[in-house]
Amino acid sequence: MLQILNVVSDKGSRYAVSGAPVHSKADIDAFLKTLKSNKKFAKATHNSWAAILTTEGQLRHDDGESGAAAAILRMIEREGLTDHIITVTRWYGGTHLGGDRFRHVTTCTRAYLNALSG
Repeated sequence: MLQILNVVSDKGSRYAVSGAPVHSKADIDAFLKTLKSNKKFAKATHNSWAAILTTEGQLRHDDGESGAAAAILRMIEREGLTDHIITVTRWYGGTHLGGDRFRHVTTCTRAYLNALSG
């Protein structure tokens, strides 16, 4: 599992990004369980994720951060990355970010993709 903590901070909200290779919905469930076994991630406001599986196609979940998973999925598609999950985690800081939250999700996803490609 690759994790990048504190990618973005804005108005009290903090963002991190995590991911790993996955080949099935069961792998995704296991990844999310492992991620949330860390108390810090379990207490996060949102753990939005997306993946494109060779066998099952596109899977995603916003976890209450409407539209976040679609933004992650678009970037995964553009990158041509399959059988890999990317999860953007947000700890809400008390101030609504409006459209900036999508920019932050994109920044986190880009940081992950850059780290993955080395």
